[in-house]
Amino acid sequence: MALRLVSDFDLRKDVLPWLRAQRVASAAAGARGGGPGVLENNYESLRILNVERNGNVIYTYKDNKGNVFFGLYDCQTRQNEHLYTFEKDLHVVSCSVNSDRTLLAASLVHSTKEGRKNELQPGSKCLTLLVEIHPVNNVKVLKAVDSYIWVQFLYPHVESHPLPENHLLLVSEDKYIEKFHIQVIQEDGSRVVIKDSGHLPRERVAEDFVWAQWDMSEQRLYYIDLKKSRSILKCLQFSADEKFNLMFEAPLDITLSDSGFKLVNFGCDDLQDQENLSKHLTLCVFTNHTGHGKTFTAALGSVDSHVTKGLTFLNLDYYLAVYLPGHFFHLLNIQHPDLICHSLFLTGNSEVVDMLPHSPLQSLSGSLVLDWCSGKLYRALLNQSYLLQFLWNTRLDCEKMAVLHCVLSCGGDRRFLEAKIIQWISENISACHSFDLIQEFIIASSYWSICPETSNMDKLLPYSSVLTWNTEIPGITLVTEEIALPFMKVHSFKGYWEKLNSNLEYVKYSKPHLHYNNSMVRREWHSLISEEKTGRRRSMVYVKNILDNATKVISNLEARNLEPRLTPLFQEEDNHQRLLMGLMVSELKDHLLRHLQGVEKKKIEQMVLDYVSKLLDLVCQIMETSWRKHSLHPCVPHFSGRASAAEFKVFHIMTRILEATKNLFLPLPPGFHTLHTILGVHCLPLHNLLHYIDSGVLLLTETAVTRLMKDLDNTEKNEKLKFSIIVRLPPLIGQKICRLWDHPMSSNIISRNHVKRLLQNYKKKPPSSVIHKSSFSVEFLPLNYFVEILTDIESSNQALYTFEGHDNVDAKFVEEAALKHTMMLLGL
Repeated sequence: MALRLVSDFDLRKDVLPWLRAQRVASAAAGARGGGPGVLENNYESLRILNVERNGNVIYTYKDNKGNVFFGLYDCQTRQNEHLYTFEKDLHVVSCSVNSDRTLLAASLVHSTKEGRKNELQPGSKCLTLLVEIHPVNNVKVLKAVDSYIWVQFLYPHVESHPLPENHLLLVSEDKYIEKFHIQVIQEDGSRVVIKDSGHLPRERVAEDFVWAQWDMSEQRLYYIDLKKSRSILKCLQFSADEKFNLMFEAPLDITLSDSGFKLVNFGCDDLQDQENLSKHLTLCVFTNHTGHGKTFTAALGSVDSHVTKGLTFLNLDYYLAVYLPGHFFHLLNIQHPDLICHSLFLTGNSEVVDMLPHSPLQSLSGSLVLDWCSGKLYRALLNQSYLLQFLWNTRLDCEKMAVLHCVLSCGGDRRFLEAKIIQWISENISACHSFDLIQEFIIASSYWSICPETSNMDKLLPYSSVLTWNTEIPGITLVTEEIALPFMKVHSFKGYWEKLNSNLEYVKYSKPHLHYNNSMVRREWHSLISEEKTGRRRSMVYVKNILDNATKVISNLEARNLEPRLTPLFQEEDNHQRLLMGLMVSELKDHLLRHLQGVEKKKIEQMVLDYVSKLLDLVCQIMETSWRKHSLHPCVPHFSGRASAAEFKVFHIMTRILEATKNLFLPLPPGFHTLHTILGVHCLPLHNLLHYIDSGVLLLTETAVTRLMKDLDNTEKNEKLKFSIIVRLPPLIGQKICRLWDHPMSSNIISRNHVKRLLQNYKKKPPSSVIHKSSFSVEFLPLNYFVEILTDIESSNQALYTFEGHDNVDAKFVEEAALKHTMMLLGL
């Protein structure tokens, strides 16, 4: 299934064996009441009470006499510890242990068979006790009331040494939250006792709330109160000292009743989840804010499946899993929530939906998930192998898009993962109609290779090639609304709050879209190429710096990939592609330096090299996979010979790569266009080949055309091909190529170019009395006169008009070429 639950803790496996061993030890020693007690057949009373911030699990159980025992499982040492025993038959509502394990707070109510009798404090329904447990000593009653109480110790972020003061939250069913300040001192060596236990300072944290949630990992309290029938979400941040701050207030567009009461993540909600779950709104807060409200309406997957439990929300870093057992399973992308196609929606009695636990799960810090009913603590992970299999089987474009991003976000062996995805792309290259598979893979994989390493990169690099999505997703309706932004109460931010405030500022002031794009690179590259064609170019230092950037990219790429390549790439300079990758390095570096604050310049420069190298590497990987699959030779193929079926398929893949990168204006590995052209000449009829060239699908490189002139003989078919290629070349390259082809057509082109250059600045002079005699026996006066003019120009401007690289091109050469061409036309 898409979600893999790896067990971190299991009451039956990690606690029961220890309890049985303690029972045997107690029986052998004849001990009574001093240890964990006798469980006998009362194993069903064993249940989890709380999971603290450090991962330690607090659990409780009863012996056959009804005595209540508290135990702790240390997640680091994998050891159990007996904390305390109440020798009364009570039901535990809530329990928490401080970080030093010197104090235990517990809230208890009477079991049914004892009615309302209580020897400790008569007349109350719920007792809240504070116990010294290092060693077991005094018990202090904090509350004795008729409403339920939940307790939770605060855990400071610094746990290197014992703290003299502990802080305990008490949450009352009467809709108020108090904070107790508890100082401890050491007596008689290691004995820890409460200082001045009769007068514990307390303060009111919140009141008149209808819903509250505790964030154990970050020590935050979220709660909702109603003001004039409007729901206001507030957040308190607790720090390592006694202080806490109201961080923000945010209005919510939801309706809550002031008679309701709901707690989330305050230990085991045993009383609420089992009795009253269906009566309250299922609401969870996850610490990720984008400035938009998303309302998803999901159709139930099956009319036969009976809903017995509420929605389950699980925090999976970049995704939020939402599922209703037997009906649907959704993976909502909370890193980039703008487009619905980046989230995965599975509905119905599919394997994914049916294999998930049907009992309610609770999302804890990180990726920890707690199943209260079974007493298991899981680490929830996206199942890469299943998602890859799902990628092969799904037919919906929206699911292909969503699963592609899910797989790449998982991390792990990225090379292996990319190889699997490329294999899928090569088999399904034409099976996707809503977006370009190669484009999306290149952009998404490059993004995930860089962004997890540095915060705030998610807004600076492109995440997807798709900017809009209008295709309907079956069973899902999405409404996106602008919501009122939280009013931040604190103006000095660190960590999470700094990132949140940055996001809010981004939304609040409607800053320009910060994702990098190649629009500037496109304009500058076309400008440089235009200058090259006209023979003009700006500062050589500027161009050299750009080409040096490209050299660094290629060196960085080769250093990361030591395996020999099958594809004949990187075997030529290909200055156009080097200019493109060099410009991208320059522009991307400037972009990150502008917007990425607090990161060293050297680190940014390396990230840029890594990112551009990754773009090229992904193209190389696609090429390698195709080359290997079709068993092509690692050498560059010759122009002569017929194309094989394998070459046809590779040519098709290369055409799709070119189309994908051209639309995004991404660089290609040097030699790509040469190889693509050679395969195009092999695979396409002449009229198709010329159409591909004229439409820009095939780009004629000097290397490719030079090889064509040398590899092909001068048959009538090849002459037609060569001439068609030469006339489509830029003038400067065309002049070089013509000198390689010993043919009247080539001589004619060279002559025309030479005459054009000579006559550009020609000024008419008085006629000469000397008539130049042609070297041919046939005299043609107009030609003789024209050659005389050319000879005069050459003699007076020899240094200026010498044809570069071809000294024997002169008026005589032009005359001979003209006569030969005329004779060919006349059939002589």
